[in-house]
Amino acid sequence: MNDTVGRTQTRGAGLFATYDVPSSFCELMNRADLATPGLRCVRDRLAHFDLDELRRRTAAVEAQLYRLGITFTVYTDNQAIDRILPFDVVPRVLTAAEWDHVERGVRQRVQAINLFLWDIYHDRHILRDGIIPSEMVLGNANYCDAMVGLDVPGGVYVHVNGTDLVRDPAGRFLILEDNARTPSGVSYVIENRHMMLRMMPDLASGLDIRPVDEYGLRLHRALAETAPDGVADPQVVLLSPGIYNAAYFEHVFLAREMGIPLVEGRDLVVVEGRVFMRTVAGLSPVHTIYRRLNDDFLDPQVFNPDSLLGVPGLVDAYRRGNVTIANAIGTGVADDKAVYAYMPRIIRYYLDQDPILDNVETHICAEKAGLDYTLANLDQLVVKPVGESGGYGLLIGPHATLAELEDFRARLQADPANYISQPVINLSVSPTLCPAGLEARHVDLRPFAVTGKETWVLPGGLSRVALRKGSLVVNSSQGGGSKDTWVLAS
Repeated sequence: MNDTVGRTQTRGAGLFATYDVPSSFCELMNRADLATPGLRCVRDRLAHFDLDELRRRTAAVEAQLYRLGITFTVYTDNQAIDRILPFDVVPRVLTAAEWDHVERGVRQRVQAINLFLWDIYHDRHILRDGIIPSEMVLGNANYCDAMVGLDVPGGVYVHVNGTDLVRDPAGRFLILEDNARTPSGVSYVIENRHMMLRMMPDLASGLDIRPVDEYGLRLHRALAETAPDGVADPQVVLLSPGIYNAAYFEHVFLAREMGIPLVEGRDLVVVEGRVFMRTVAGLSPVHTIYRRLNDDFLDPQVFNPDSLLGVPGLVDAYRRGNVTIANAIGTGVADDKAVYAYMPRIIRYYLDQDPILDNVETHICAEKAGLDYTLANLDQLVVKPVGESGGYGLLIGPHATLAELEDFRARLQADPANYISQPVINLSVSPTLCPAGLEARHVDLRPFAVTGKETWVLPGGLSRVALRKGSLVVNSSQGGGSKDTWVLAS
């Protein structure tokens, strides 16, 4: 979908008078559909705000976020620092047509991912048919032998998926990566909305913005729908690594939103192949576990024997069909950055459809052609390790020094299978409150999809913003912030 044909460079008024409209696609200023009433209304209302007033409201929002404990933890070499995710009071606005396109694309992607995971842990048709190399799947560090032959309820492996999207200079949405293990950030989506409605009611007044408050209800429903067969009133729990985890606030938030117990591994026990929760009244059965810790720590009898975070015997109970784990163990194969390159083929293979949302062009360094191209164009590409997340370990060629390029060249040649490369996408920008006023900053979008009997996509998602001028890295761990994402209902 391209909604930007014929767009013009529009100089704003008021607060936007000094806004330097970039050549990038701007979410609010230089787009052909700015005549959409909601978009025009937001722009015109913002233009009449006083800069000092916006700053005052921003300070009030951030103080409130900190008082509420809405933080994440940044780990340095010798300390852990609790920080709020910097919040920008200028919202990102998506039209109803844009959201319809994104929503259909995300649902299609999630459906294909679940079919792919079922297949690789059962009949492996896609491997035998040569659609994707067998070694890329069966030799993947995230492939879990314990999942082979296990029939997960409803065929749902990925109950919660976070799909990272960017927009190119033409305004097209492109999928940057999939997050099919333990995607985080949805708590900020909901809290950002609460803050915006409280602190910027004059900006939102009268606009038909799709709500985000039903996420907890939708998630609980999906987790209950995929509980083991024959359970009339499933007990769902959220399994957290504990208070020292960087996303612990989100664990508390989601457990409260769903109205379920927040537990740690020591709170659960497996007896005769069934999972129970320790309570003051004795052992109480557990049917679905929404886990927020990685595979390696789930069960010391199967994975890391030194783990104190998991539950001994959990995998045995899972294989017996007595408990559902969400997301399923072994889903990391589907969000591997090398497997990502094959997702268009995976969608066509299982669904006989063209992808609604395209991938970013990707070169697989495990393949000779991909490695040769990457080495020849290293200074023009983004190079990513396939197993990392959070913006760590990547190279942005155009911004790298000669020494950094040569160091990365050596890493590529030593372990090419660990890397993929992509062209540098001139990401879309959004007006963002900066020390000098409103300035363009790059943004991405992470919609969250919840799957039970069907897939529901939270309207909007997490818009992350690179607060450093010119930066393409939006991750919170790398200094990024967030915006409220408004989806217009009509």
